Amino acid sequence: GMVMRAPFRSAKAFRVGLPVTLALLAVCVIVLKPTSRDHTRAGRVMQMARTSYMAPVRVASAFTSSSHFSCDNRRKEERKANTFFEKPTPRNSYYTSSAFPRAAAFAAGSARSARTVSTVSTNPLIDMKAGIFPPYDSIAPEFVVEGMRQILSDCESELKELEQNVKPTWEGLVEPLEKLSDPLERTWGAVQHLKMVKDSEGLRKAVEQIQPEVVSLSLKIGQSKPIAQAFQAIKDDEAAFNVMPEARKRIVESQILTAKLSGVSLEGESQAKFNKIQQRLAELSTSFGNNVLDATKAFSITKTQASEVAGLPDSALALAAQTARAKGEESATAEAGPWVFTLDIPSYQAVMTYAEDRGFREQMYKAFVTRASDVSPSADSSSGDNSPLILEILDLRSQKAALLGYDHHADVSLASKMATLPKALGLLEDLRAASFDAAKQEHEELNAFARDEFKVEYSLQQWDVGYYAEKMRQHKYDLDEEKLRPYFSLPKVMVGLFDLIERLFDVKVEKAPFTPPLWHESVMFYQVSDTKTGEPKAYFYLDPYTRPAEKRGGAWMNTVVGRSALLAPDGKEIRLPVAHMVLNQAPPVDGAPSLMKFREVETLFHEMGHALQHMLTTQTEGMVAGINNIEWDAVEQPSQFMENWLYDEPTLMGMAEHYLTKEKLPHSEFEKINAARTFRAGSAMARQLHFAKTDLLLHSQFDPKSQTPYELDRSVASNHEALQPKDFDRFLNAFSHIFAGGYSAGYYSYKWAEVLSADCFAAFEEAGLDDEKAVEETGRRFRDTVLALGGGVNPIEVFKAFRGREPSVKPLLRHSGLAAGAKA
Repeated sequence: GMVMRAPFRSAKAFRVGLPVTLALLAVCVIVLKPTSRDHTRAGRVMQMARTSYMAPVRVASAFTSSSHFSCDNRRKEERKANTFFEKPTPRNSYYTSSAFPRAAAFAAGSARSARTVSTVSTNPLIDMKAGIFPPYDSIAPEFVVEGMRQILSDCESELKELEQNVKPTWEGLVEPLEKLSDPLERTWGAVQHLKMVKDSEGLRKAVEQIQPEVVSLSLKIGQSKPIAQAFQAIKDDEAAFNVMPEARKRIVESQILTAKLSGVSLEGESQAKFNKIQQRLAELSTSFGNNVLDATKAFSITKTQASEVAGLPDSALALAAQTARAKGEESATAEAGPWVFTLDIPSYQAVMTYAEDRGFREQMYKAFVTRASDVSPSADSSSGDNSPLILEILDLRSQKAALLGYDHHADVSLASKMATLPKALGLLEDLRAASFDAAKQEHEELNAFARDEFKVEYSLQQWDVGYYAEKMRQHKYDLDEEKLRPYFSLPKVMVGLFDLIERLFDVKVEKAPFTPPLWHESVMFYQVSDTKTGEPKAYFYLDPYTRPAEKRGGAWMNTVVGRSALLAPDGKEIRLPVAHMVLNQAPPVDGAPSLMKFREVETLFHEMGHALQHMLTTQTEGMVAGINNIEWDAVEQPSQFMENWLYDEPTLMGMAEHYLTKEKLPHSEFEKINAARTFRAGSAMARQLHFAKTDLLLHSQFDPKSQTPYELDRSVASNHEALQPKDFDRFLNAFSHIFAGGYSAGYYSYKWAEVLSADCFAAFEEAGLDDEKAVEETGRRFRDTVLALGGGVNPIEVFKAFRGREPSVKPLLRHSGLAAGAKA
């Protein structure tokens, strides 16, 4: 996900749901916001690694997100940020240490369901059949193929046994299915996670070798006729089905749909063709993501003269000098250079926003929008061209839809979502009508500003917009995003976020009393517990800093394990949920903590919203706990909801403190942030609508015989964007959300969920943000509905349980300053 608020806001994770398409499982190595979710168990395996929620592509315009929140400072005094940020003690043992009895009991207990492993193997993946926290520090690439083969073999023999003895009852079908797929989900999930955060040549090769075998087994589970028939038999027994708990009914119905989407009803040649397509799509998705990563890595620009880097803030020069040192320029300094700039978002975004040298900006822009294409400046290097992959992916998705009896891939994708294609297109059009004129007007105003204030004699191009928009924002609101960074140090922001969570949801977040194995020394590990009893409810890892050589860009949340009564460790009633949150912000430089842009603070709050829905679920059925089985277009609701709190004065002011002087952010700066919230909001919305509509049309109307994907993209842009894409634009070649993530024919879900989330925040505004009792009551209600019910209740019913009515588009337009353009 890029850090452009545009389509992929760089922060949302790309998350993938369990059950969608089996083949996805293998595929999901992406970093974007989620895309489609598979609802079945098999699908779940497929998607397992994709349970990441990706951030949308964020646009370069600065403060464009909606948010509000109030927080009181009572609890902050005793909470010192460094209690969260001490270096964890790395422990390689598979946490059976008596030093942490509670954790050890939780972590070491093998699930009641798992067969006891009689011998301890030397392969950490095989040892994961028991336990909760993956041994990330010891899963070396050489263990992957052997370890996964053993897990796959065990899973396959359990599947055969289930198929021979299956009964259409909960105990005879659903429980054994959850037990047999859990070790596969956890181990493959750990491998996919490492592929995203600690990529290496060895790991790539291992994943390429074993992935077809994972896909193959996932297809076998998804296409198991005995299992599909048993689920249908449960549903057909109307008397018994009607009295089932809602969560169990949802499991049965989603398993039936997922089986259909997995090709269970296909026979002979059709099924063989379907399976071949799924295998190939898994390979293409991985290759697409690899090409984007390679292209991002392949390009860099070195500057040696101070005049060439004029305008860039100290933080960007320090990062560029650090990059130069990493590339062998040992004497590089922020003051004297040399400076190396890359397409990694923190570096790219700084150049586009601040560099005075127009040619430098143009060079960076062209390299960025042509990544992984044949027109890229580094096209002759090792990175591959994604153009043919896009055509093949679209063609195979179309063939697969036909095999399943659907008109096109958009209908396949939307079969498991809240929206239908006409409804999704209708929402995009309503929002376009409210934002397109505003976007054109904003562009005219920006051109006039550049002419009047900077004597610019040319029409602004894409590589000028970010630069002059930042100048205009500073001029209009006297707001300098760079000057705000010292007030947003990661440790202090975390304290503010944790205080808000405690205030709204009555749970405490703190550094966990034990540290499981980590994949990098900068990763942090936290525990979420009940404020009153201190009982742990969940755990999460946070990996906040960019590592461009080995870690994907963007931000995402993913699951490690989900809540489940069936899979509880010995002696426990429940297995607690565990999550990852991965960001890509600047690391601490020269002794200062990581200083965050306001947009990066939004990204952190966003991913935390996803993690809270995973961690605060009250469902005990694993298949619908947390983010499992939630319709894809509802999944961004809690993440986008959390962003609103950054525009609530007590919340923001409570954590905005200068890291050196400890002075609070001046009140006048908060006023400016709030005023600037709707700055260029029309352009930001129009850009996201452009990406969402392009995605839906590529998967429903696109005909390669009559146009290229880039021509379709430009035709959509013509009535969405004020500035038309250039002929060389190959943005689609790096649109990982839809070609390597779970978002195909699903990118619209960012906007769909934004309507829901803005309306949820409006409930707090209506209750009164300065009425502490009302805020706490509304927060508990949000926790007990949106965060608690998981995939066990239809999302529209969950929304109505919280809000008391159907959703309205008005709060989103009001928060965006676009209410005037809306139809009555």
